[in-house]
Amino acid sequence: MRILLTLVIVAALAGCGETAGEGRSVEASETPSMTSTTTTSKKTTIETSEDWEITVYYTAVERFHDGDPTAVTGCTVLDCVNGTDDLGTYPADFVQAVEDEGTGQTTSGQYLNWSYDIGYWLDSTPRTSDGGALTPFVSSAADPSVLPQGTAFTITGCGAQDDGSAPDADVCATLQDAAWRISDEFTPGLGGAKHIDAYIGPETGPDFTDSAWYITLTGATITTG
Repeated sequence: MRILLTLVIVAALAGCGETAGEGRSVEASETPSMTSTTTTSKKTTIETSEDWEITVYYTAVERFHDGDPTAVTGCTVLDCVNGTDDLGTYPADFVQAVEDEGTGQTTSGQYLNWSYDIGYWLDSTPRTSDGGALTPFVSSAADPSVLPQGTAFTITGCGAQDDGSAPDADVCATLQDAAWRISDEFTPGLGGAKHIDAYIGPETGPDFTDSAWYITLTGATITTG
């Protein structure tokens, strides 16, 4: 489940009919030339949608996990599928968390990532299923037929937790303050039409799944645009 836009700005400043050393002041009453610069504004459509289910996902951290030593095989490079290289031995609980969440940080500092169509691979950063880097409180996944990749949105209403209780106020506020963008899509057959997975970064301690941060919101409201 779970690329680099380069903005190039070219500025050209030219004086017209001036001699060296002369300055040119612009009076307040001057009307800018309509032919010198044209600025096009793209209208942004803002839409609000209710009744969403939003589940957080995170990067598992090896040092917070235990269990029997488990050997993992996979890929040591990105351009690889279902590799058979030895990727090391890790606590069983950590390996399961990586498969559940899609990414985990090992004690060596590398990342053990997993995707249903690639298997396990070692990397220098947590990744989306298509190879993009995950960014906490930005990266998210959804059904691409509902929210296409690149869709920007904010969570404007947290709704309730899946057990009907109110979410932790600080957790809700942090999720609402974030500027999310769809950068991944669900494993086929999972998720749903109005479901979002939101990436919150590495877990912060043992038993993270028992903390207020391990949350699924139901009846949430999002605003796109």
